[in-house]
Amino acid sequence: MVKALVTGGTGFVGSHVVRTLLDGGHTVRVLHRTTSKLDALAGLTYESALGDVLEEEALRAACTGCDWVFHVAAVADYWQADQSHLFAINVEGTRRVLRAAREAGVRRVIFTSSAAAVGFGEDRQPADETIDFSLSPHEFPYGYSKLKAEEVARYAVREYGQDIVTVNPVIVLGPGDLNLISGRFITEMQRLQWTIPVSSGGIGVVDVRDVARWHVLAAERGRTGERYILGTANYSLRDWYALCAQVVGVAAPFLTLPDFVLPYAASTIEALQKAGIQLPVDASQTRLGSRKIHFDSHKTHRELGPPQFDMYTSLEDTYTWYRDHGYLHDDALARFIAVLGRWLGVPGSDPKRRPAPEHT
Repeated sequence: MVKALVTGGTGFVGSHVVRTLLDGGHTVRVLHRTTSKLDALAGLTYESALGDVLEEEALRAACTGCDWVFHVAAVADYWQADQSHLFAINVEGTRRVLRAAREAGVRRVIFTSSAAAVGFGEDRQPADETIDFSLSPHEFPYGYSKLKAEEVARYAVREYGQDIVTVNPVIVLGPGDLNLISGRFITEMQRLQWTIPVSSGGIGVVDVRDVARWHVLAAERGRTGERYILGTANYSLRDWYALCAQVVGVAAPFLTLPDFVLPYAASTIEALQKAGIQLPVDASQTRLGSRKIHFDSHKTHRELGPPQFDMYTSLEDTYTWYRDHGYLHDDALARFIAVLGRWLGVPGSDPKRRPAPEHT
């Protein structure tokens, strides 16, 4: 058994990594600020290390005596973050964590990057680990920040011989998403139902429990210097929204958002954000709404093992967790949209759930 440090352990993915490590009999230390909410770690036994990823002295102390470091900390709600803060945490924070781990003699670092740092496949085919991010920093600042962080990790492997394995999760769902990062697929579906406009793009998705399990397996058997895309399935946005609607028990979205509208919508969102208006979606997400952002996770499945949670089960568990924890509200807007759907004869406006569609 080993002792592991987890940065970002109070967050969605990080808390599941902590839980998976503890289930495996390992000892866990969590780096967090004095002001951090610890709700995601409730009931777990771990050692606290106070500080953050920009505090070098705190990082050195946190890494001392650890065999593994899981660097999960990042700016996750990037659409609400100032870009200077985004790059400070995601890039400079990674540099400082890796340096502290080297100085403390940590055997292996698992760096949580993102599928956002992976480029698009040719001929609209799913992208694998060999394809690098190719958008401009303006088009997708978050993806660019993760690309720069991966460059920091690759440099440390090449120049210092540091043992680092990079993992690249796709969109992560599952129970316990306290900050509604990807859980908005459920909460917004419950509220807006069939009125959500659907563009022609697609996404890759995965359950957080598989992501956490693959983190630990990457520490155990991942190859130094390699990146692993952590994904379960790819969906068109229309099929994904249909699946979400079936789990929630509402009418599926059917209104099409034409691709030519997306750049104008993205520009509008940027203007609103500059004016200080926070929205549940950002310009980057909107601009990419016509892209099939699909990923090939066969390398992960082959080397680290297949996923254990299909996405219908993941959405069911996510929906149940949000319902049981009071995140789903039957507000006036949701009731009005449901009644309007029944009056207009929108298919599926009755509250009965339907069988899950197949995914690709």
